Amino acid sequence: MEEKELLQALAVAERLKDTTRHCYTSKGRQESVAEHSWMMTLMAFFMKNEFPDADINKIIQMCIIHDLGECFTGDIPTFRKTKEHEDTEEHLLNAWIDTLPEATKKEMKDLYKEMAEKQTIEAKIYKAIDSLEALIQHNFSDISTWSENEFKLNLTYADDRVGFSKYLSDLREEIRKDTIRKISER
Repeated sequence: MEEKELLQALAVAERLKDTTRHCYTSKGRQESVAEHSWMMTLMAFFMKNEFPDADINKIIQMCIIHDLGECFTGDIPTFRKTKEHEDTEEHLLNAWIDTLPEATKKEMKDLYKEMAEKQTIEAKIYKAIDSLEALIQHNFSDISTWSENEFKLNLTYADDRVGFSKYLSDLREEIRKDTIRKISER
């Protein structure tokens, strides 16, 4: 990627630093999409030895790019996001990707396709991390920032995304225990 193209791409991606999510940090500040993606990437790095047959670099790449569409639409919490929202985000993201250099465009489109199909071990791990990170962050945040539906959602969300892995299923159970403890202490 040429220098000017890199700077143009980063100018778009930088928007995620200021795009806030529904969740809050442990110190009470609204979390950015960039922070969510960073934490997912760190989770993938920490988990790499649990998945020796998976391409950890590909998982990290998926974590890094997964929410780039939110540069254009902002973040919509999963429990409010509609098919129309998803279609708009995908259209705007693809229009931007089409402006990137050919090699980068192809690589990103291939990654997004694999992520959407959720058939490879890498795509399954990425998707589980995406969901689990949100739960972990909710448990880090003050419970007063939770919406009413999150008390139940934090107990059940992502259960369907971890069943392929004992490690991720066990992690989900530990997160659930933290959620139960947090709810019981309020």
